[in-house]
Amino acid sequence: MTKTIAILGASGYTGAELVRLISTHPDMKIAALTGERKAGQPMARVFPFLRHLDLPDLSRIEDVDFSGIDLAFCALPHATSQAVIKELPRDLKIVDLSADFRLRDVADYEKWYGQPHAAPDLQREAVYGLTEFYREEIRAARLVAGTGCNAATGQYILRPLIEAGVIDLDRIILDLKCGVSGAGRALKENLLHSELSEGTQAYAAGGTHRHLGEFDQEFSRIAGRPVHIQFTPHLLPMNRGILATAWLDGDAARLHEVLQARYCAESMIHVLPFGTTPSTHDVRGSNFVHIGVVGDRIPGRALVVAALDNLCKGSSGQAIQNANLMLGLQEEAGLMGAPLFP
Repeated sequence: MTKTIAILGASGYTGAELVRLISTHPDMKIAALTGERKAGQPMARVFPFLRHLDLPDLSRIEDVDFSGIDLAFCALPHATSQAVIKELPRDLKIVDLSADFRLRDVADYEKWYGQPHAAPDLQREAVYGLTEFYREEIRAARLVAGTGCNAATGQYILRPLIEAGVIDLDRIILDLKCGVSGAGRALKENLLHSELSEGTQAYAAGGTHRHLGEFDQEFSRIAGRPVHIQFTPHLLPMNRGILATAWLDGDAARLHEVLQARYCAESMIHVLPFGTTPSTHDVRGSNFVHIGVVGDRIPGRALVVAALDNLCKGSSGQAIQNANLMLGLQEEAGLMGAPLFP
């Protein structure tokens, strides 16, 4: 049976990516699209690359009739989602792509996002949306909180290794390179082509990046004690993609073995042959993750590298994967398209 979908915040990058992916989904139909500043406009005007699709015009959220909607994707800015979701029908399934429900402790949310949580009751029922690790909880959830794209990439590397106890938890360094679409579609001076192109830069250095809240939460929960990694993201002049490199103390061959065993049954996560590293080119536009392990010249040290598309597996593709589970659909439905190349 076809499921009816609403996308709230369809005029942003993640909203457009949801539309792109759902357009080939065999069991989903888009019934409503919202975009507050662009309400009344056709999607073809906002995103000409979607011109070939028969889509509803953008509207305001208050004008959507949710009575026939099975699930809503909420692709709104951080802090906005809380206020919107708490006013939606209680029987509506929701996948939120913002940061509003990722942190289980509302005090942690206030620490990392600088303001009190506006919907603590909803926070208590939200399920963290890293699909491969919370699959059964997601199936039964009404509200799923999509992960941060940086947080997802780092966790695909580190969660199995922490669970297996094969790395030194006090010596984890994560270096991450991210495409500019991770900063959203709003105009920002430092993201202008002339400001960004032909260079790269670290940002949120020194432990200030908000996705560290997710790393702290998830890694400490797995380990049963506080785990605080060193994490530095870098902005690259490319549109899509994340490449994460983790420097770890542990036997490289053993790390590869653990990752291969954990992901061998996962259709969207591929561990490469030992000694091979991934490229963002090879996952661009897809819901796949590639992970590689390389031994360091110093015995007992290893590099683990992961690549994914921040708009797809890091956000909108992950959201659809979770929605498929929530709606009783095949988990991979609409998500097995090949990456774009070149």
